[in-house]
Amino acid sequence: MVPQWLVIISWVSIVLALVCATDIATDMWLRKYRQPMRVMEAVWPVTALYFGPLASWAYRRFGRPMSHRWQRERDADGPPEKPKWATTAIGVSHCGAGCTLGDIIAEFAIFAAGVTIASKAVFAEMIGGYIAAVLLGVAFQYFAIAPMRGLGLRKGLAAAVKADILSLSAFEVGLFGWMLLMAFVFFPGPHLHPNQVTYWFLMQIGMVIGFFTAWPANVWLIRRGIKEAM
Repeated sequence: MVPQWLVIISWVSIVLALVCATDIATDMWLRKYRQPMRVMEAVWPVTALYFGPLASWAYRRFGRPMSHRWQRERDADGPPEKPKWATTAIGVSHCGAGCTLGDIIAEFAIFAAGVTIASKAVFAEMIGGYIAAVLLGVAFQYFAIAPMRGLGLRKGLAAAVKADILSLSAFEVGLFGWMLLMAFVFFPGPHLHPNQVTYWFLMQIGMVIGFFTAWPANVWLIRRGIKEAM
């Protein structure tokens, strides 16, 4: 049984994250603070799904100033320069968005299909989540790298794979380690499932952990010029 206090915290965290994601999306799409790199219009709201208010703050501090409207309103020649840590954080969030969406899709699909490996759903969830994360992560990276470098489809995909596989794998290491703790330590009896709010609250924590396990990989990739600084 999940303690009632944990269910309440879970609902508060999930609702707050959804409100933050909706607020960011509304700011970009309805208030017209559009991002020059269109893929970031998906990255910022998805990041809010696990970072909540912190993602809202980061978007207004570093994301909104990238928009042409923000710059026109301030008669600025361009966006303000970002500190290195912010550049890295945005790079990690770009990778994390693909992982997050991939995991959300995979978890629901595997739960609906009732797939297990060795009688454990968590193993199927990790495999499905990784495959979906690779597909979405590479797609996100392609739409960042290809326009910036003027690459065609084949070279753009090759560059996206090179830039994202290490990063998303590092993200999933943190997330999957946490998922194993969820399945075998925190709730070793009747496991939590994707139809429970507490499952997604704990997944939010796992995604935050994944964000930080992916940080060193992104620092290295950006320094080597393999991944574009954002």
